[in-house]
Formats: sequence, C-alpha cells, structure tokens
Amino acid sequence: MKTFAEKVREARRLLNLTQEELGKLVGVSKRAVVAYESEGVLPRRNVKLKLAEALRVSVDYLDRDEIEDPTYGQEKTEYVEETRERFGNKAAKEIDFLLERNTALFAGGSVDQEAKDAFFAAVTKAYWAAKEAARETYGRKNKQN
Repeated sequence: MKTFAEKVREARRLLNLTQEELGKLVGVSKRAVVAYESEGVLPRRNVKLKLAEALRVSVDYLDRDEIEDPTYGQEKTEYVEETRERFGNKAAKEIDFLLERNTALFAGGSVDQEAKDAFFAAVTKAYWAAKEAARETYGRKNKQN
C-alpha cells in the first residue's frame, strides 16, 4: 500500500513535473507540494481535487491507501463534485457512497464506459430529484405563512 505522499510523488514523477510545476498547476507553492510529498501534510479538499486532476489520477486513489489503481473511481468524480456544488459536502458523500456501491455491479463484466456513464448519470439524477423534493417538503417554511 502506498500513502498519499508516495502517490503524489510517484504520479508527479511519471508526468515529469517538478514540484514547482505541479504547484503552479494546482495553485499552491512548491513548499506545499514538498509538504504533501514528504511531511505527511494533507491538502484541503479543493486542493486535493486539483492535485488529482493535474496528476491524472482519481481522488479516491489519493484518499485511500489501499487503492492501487490511479484511475479507480474517476468516472464518478464529476457527479460527486457537481452534487457537492448543488447540495454540499454531506450530499457529495452520500452520492459517492451510492455510486461506489453501484460500481460493484460492473465488476468482472464487459460494460462499456458509455453505459457506465449513463448509469451514473441516472443514479445521480434520481438522487438530485429526491434531494430537491426533500428541500421542498422539509426545507425552510415559506415566510408568507
């Protein structure tokens, strides 16, 4: 198993980026990249997302030491992040959980990426509809009452 620091360092080197170049791509200093790679410092979520994008790996790969595939979970990232923007961190964790559990349906199969994307989009759309309905039903009461 590799740590966050090892994964960042290895991915950066595979892309032939210096620490300074990676920092510029992500919007942090070289010193911050050094801290991520050698001092066990973990960046904030928004920086981790930028790191994953710059390094061409998934956030799941960076977050979980037991994941060895750098692309693991990449197909769900846009759905999770859009959910975060629309409904916040708790909702992002919920949709991530739903999509992660549903990914098991594809294990060992030969489902193409287009079909997986359609499935993830459908699950996400259904989740959003449920969240919107919950907001309408249980959200702040109309001030006219």
